[in-house]
Amino acid sequence: MTKLALQTEHAPAAVGPYSQGISAGRLVFTSGQLPMKNGALIDDDVAAAARASLENVEAILEAGHATLADVVKVTIFLRDMNDFAAVNAVYGEFFPKPFPARSCIEVAGLPLNAVLEIEALAYIQ
Repeated sequence: MTKLALQTEHAPAAVGPYSQGISAGRLVFTSGQLPMKNGALIDDDVAAAARASLENVEAILEAGHATLADVVKVTIFLRDMNDFAAVNAVYGEFFPKPFPARSCIEVAGLPLNAVLEIEALAYIQ
């Protein structure tokens, strides 16, 4: 199985020793996506932040020839679990049924003190 690094200008560039995403056979993995849009961190509106992170995930999936419909697992890291309902509402706008498996975890901190980070795993049929 060939492992291929994914790169797109439609999502924030990797700022360390990692790839935006990896394609390996029929699997596409995204790195965690902070709520960045046009180079700026969105931290004043958690719904807008969720939307930005999911748009970044979607762009990386597209670079790997996958779509949100191909996603089988999502992990959401929240700085504050009180934001769950707002994030969940936005999340529901992005994923078609059957919904992917999902974990949502409150964490002590995220890079740039972001309000959330989202990563996904897709399987291309």
